[in-house]
Amino acid sequence: MAVLSLCVLVVIVGSSWLFFINKKRKLLNMKKKFFKQNGGLLLHQELHEQRVSTETVKILIAEALKNATKNYDESQIIGRGGFGTVYKGILKNGTEVAIKKSKVVDQNQIKQFINEVIILTQINHRNVVKLLGCCLETEVPLLVYEFVSNGTLSKHIHCEDKASSISWGIRLRVATESAQVLSYLHSAASIPIIHRDVKPTNILLDDNYTAKVSDFGASRLVPTDQTQLSTMVQGTLGYLDPEYLCTAQLTEKSDVYSFGVVLVELLTGKTVHSFEGPEEERNLANHFVLWLKNDRLFEILDDKVAKEGAVEQIKEVAKLAKKCLNVKGEERPSMKEVAQVLEDLRRLRYEHPWAEVAVNLEETEFLLGET
Repeated sequence: MAVLSLCVLVVIVGSSWLFFINKKRKLLNMKKKFFKQNGGLLLHQELHEQRVSTETVKILIAEALKNATKNYDESQIIGRGGFGTVYKGILKNGTEVAIKKSKVVDQNQIKQFINEVIILTQINHRNVVKLLGCCLETEVPLLVYEFVSNGTLSKHIHCEDKASSISWGIRLRVATESAQVLSYLHSAASIPIIHRDVKPTNILLDDNYTAKVSDFGASRLVPTDQTQLSTMVQGTLGYLDPEYLCTAQLTEKSDVYSFGVVLVELLTGKTVHSFEGPEEERNLANHFVLWLKNDRLFEILDDKVAKEGAVEQIKEVAKLAKKCLNVKGEERPSMKEVAQVLEDLRRLRYEHPWAEVAVNLEETEFLLGET
């Protein structure tokens, strides 16, 4: 009887062990399948070709990301787009992260995913959202970034509650920091990079309203012996360089045009498209250039900008935006020049506070009386 019981126990333990081994093997095979399906081998190849260590890109465990997002609960969603969904997560060590989860796996999305990883390994700038790692062993690829707490620039300049709209000073700083990032990408990165999708929804703000440029899925590395790339047109309508749209020749000046549209949004608080009013006013860039030509700039300014900005300072930013929006790319300034102009205007704002339109008159009178 004892022998029989022992045999039964051995069979049960052996079966359980075999079941466990089989389950583990299936899980391993599934992970390998997903890794290959999500472009893992291609990513390794690209990293090798770009001479980037595979250790640079941290591979994160699927289970840890699942736990960090409460199993991708709806309450953790902080953004949606054509690419998929972004979740806020908290890792075991307490680090807050943003996890970008693709909708489906198709070849185009895999290429964008790999492209973004490769691009971000080339960038080292404090005003660019950091890539913390990725996960390829799930049904769809996952990218994990630092969490930027204050949402998109778009949210702050197009908010319904105008009272909570960001100040002119913050707008000017965000514009300067974003321009400096693009200048760095074009001129100082190890391989020049064209962002190709510059817009307020791709500029994030932290609690101190510091700008963090994001979303490099459409970006392109530019070989040092080339000044332009022939590519399939990609970007967002309203921000697309008209020259690039017509010729499919992508250059650094394409980013300059898109940034010009961002400057116009910061000045006017208007969205890039409008379906009201005359046809020529429905495209923000065209509307802005037309009103500037007719000397009607101050009629389309955002209330905050009109009340808080120095007149000459606003005019200089508007003039810069107009230069960026030149139809011919060769007539636009470089991002280095744009960043320098904005930095000089910011410095002027702090070196000469008397130049501000919105001053505290009571305090001024008091100080004059004391003198």
